[in-house]
Amino acid sequence: MEIVFATNNAHKLSEIRAILGEDFRILSLADIGCHDDIPETADTLEGNALIKARWVKERYGFDCFADDTGLEVAALGGRPGVHTARYAFPDRHDPVANTRKLLAELDGQADRSARFRTVIALVQGTDETLFEGIVDGRIAPEERGTEGFGYDPVFEPEGLGLTFAELGVETKNSMSHRARAVKRLAEYLRQH
Repeated sequence: MEIVFATNNAHKLSEIRAILGEDFRILSLADIGCHDDIPETADTLEGNALIKARWVKERYGFDCFADDTGLEVAALGGRPGVHTARYAFPDRHDPVANTRKLLAELDGQADRSARFRTVIALVQGTDETLFEGIVDGRIAPEERGTEGFGYDPVFEPEGLGLTFAELGVETKNSMSHRARAVKRLAEYLRQH
């Protein structure tokens, strides 16, 4: 089955391809000639994922899925949430600055509980379906590990005592929020 994943993020693309395996041919936005700056203007993860998937379906005609992921930190009232990728600067992605800002805001906080939540929107024909994956955990007091990307060096999934960056890409892919959402997507696609 051929389907578009509405991203040009190489990390996400390789992670999704590894999770879905050879049953699916996953095309990126670049693969279909889409170089649009797709707006992410919704105030929810679900809304942003739907905007991206609908954009590809309406303008390029491909069945498509898109994701949006948020890091939701209890002590920060659920922030950064929908602004996770642009937490430090609203006009650009800066993973290093995002992590520094998060750690600074949690300095001295006893409650460091957090969760990563991914929502995938699938637009297939005229049908729209949402899938969610959640990993509960906590924010480490400092960065640890060298694998992964984004907040991986500071997010410890519950019960492991290691950050995603310490676990390594293969282990993270098997249990991540995105992996959980993608597994639900894959089950749905195989059944339909």
